[in-house]
Amino acid sequence: MQRRNLLQAAAALAAAGIHLPMLAADGPAKLKTLGKPQPFDYARLKGQARSLAQRPMQPPPGDFPKELADLSWDHYQAIQYRKDHALWHGQGRRFELKFFHLGRGFTQPVQMYEVVDGQAQELAYDPQMFDHSRSGVHAERLPRDLGFAGFRLNYHTDWTRDVAAFLGASYFRAVGGEAQYGLSARGLAIDSGAERPEEFPNFTSFWLERPAATSSTLTVYALLDSPSVAGAYRFEIRPGENLVMDVDAALYPRKAVERLGIAPLTSMFQYGENDRRKANDWRPEVHDSDGLAMWTGGGEWIWRPLTNPAQLRFSSYADENPRGFGLMQRDRDFDHYQDDGVFYDRRPSLWVEPKAGWGKGAIQLVELPTEDETNDNIVAFWNPEQKLKAGEERLFAYRLHWGAKPPALPGAAQVVATRTGIGGVIGRDRSYFSWRFAVDFAGGDLPLLSGDAKLEAVITASRGTVEITSARPLHAIKGWRAMFDIRPPDDSTAPIELRLFLRYQGQAMSETWIYQWTPPPAGQRPLR
Repeated sequence: MQRRNLLQAAAALAAAGIHLPMLAADGPAKLKTLGKPQPFDYARLKGQARSLAQRPMQPPPGDFPKELADLSWDHYQAIQYRKDHALWHGQGRRFELKFFHLGRGFTQPVQMYEVVDGQAQELAYDPQMFDHSRSGVHAERLPRDLGFAGFRLNYHTDWTRDVAAFLGASYFRAVGGEAQYGLSARGLAIDSGAERPEEFPNFTSFWLERPAATSSTLTVYALLDSPSVAGAYRFEIRPGENLVMDVDAALYPRKAVERLGIAPLTSMFQYGENDRRKANDWRPEVHDSDGLAMWTGGGEWIWRPLTNPAQLRFSSYADENPRGFGLMQRDRDFDHYQDDGVFYDRRPSLWVEPKAGWGKGAIQLVELPTEDETNDNIVAFWNPEQKLKAGEERLFAYRLHWGAKPPALPGAAQVVATRTGIGGVIGRDRSYFSWRFAVDFAGGDLPLLSGDAKLEAVITASRGTVEITSARPLHAIKGWRAMFDIRPPDDSTAPIELRLFLRYQGQAMSETWIYQWTPPPAGQRPLR
């Protein structure tokens, strides 16, 4: 589970809304630089990535300082960044950048460059950027070419809370108006959820383009490298109620890639109202995201609730030119979480909007078992049908929307809750095992229906028997509730695929709810 080792440290920086403290100073400090300025633009970066892909990936240096690698979490967090050393501090611009120190789980040095008028100048690591006094680190012993672990971005509306952070492999996060970190994105996923070990590409260098004084857009470039692929990335970042990132990616494979993940999203689901397998906590629900939303190329809206399975679960949803997909935190009611420390009700959703036709492929979902909330266990991405081949160039462009509400919503009713429990009829002895699903829908045209409207729950199952079905108004949410039981046909624990939507006089009134349910083993099927 290499992903967990990598993400646990990165997630801890932001999962609870923790921001590294900064020391105040009287005025801006001049950052040290390395070498001479060199011409730079995105075309040159793509050329660099293409050239890099023509030779094997070089392993990182093996002489990382032991005192940094052995830092405890508390001592690593105690390394404080000095505000006066922030890039563009005191220049009257709308953005400032602070760098993350290497240490603990972050041992891959990352180079940083500032781009001004088409010229890139490398920024040098300087111990004076950080206060090491409470960390136990002896700054005077650190190499002067140490490098950085990543960076975080501040916007002029609030200099104390960052709006985005790039840290660890190719992972990055951002926040919308709720100013609360949650799920992550990354540059590329390779073999996620496959039987072979997953490959984690790294952003090895960043180019930070100095913004104009009045600009509310920051452009960041990144070089990606891994044993299988090199790549060039451009991010145009615009903070707001929904923070928006326009992403351009140019990929140059060193070899064929079996399972490629474009625009990969990573989140955490420990338990919720639909899956309480690990619900031994006092809080009613614990998750960064509660479902995968998909808007297909054919125009269908699909909602897939997330789960915390007992074994790795992989799902693939074929599509052509998808209009969008994302990991959502739809449930934003504090009472459903009761967490006044990390505020799961404020976690952002993340919507992926392809900018051009992506052709045929599949939106794929990986769900891993997790014991607690510190482990991200959910991955979603686009897997193109056309496999990457060595020596080619593949271009992808998309837009990421971070915030409480995605930019696109179904016109029909949405799923607002999924609940499960033992099936059967209350007050009657059960002679066989079944499992109940209660799915609540709200919005769309449902409020227009008369009180005596006959709404139909259209339910299908890949196997087993669907029984005790109903659809009735739920006035508390101004919506409708569909209920049904699924009776497994045998003792098999093979997953059962479920599908449901609401229909009225031939018209679909809701998005499509889909679910993968795994029946328990024969000896674990209670009748009461």
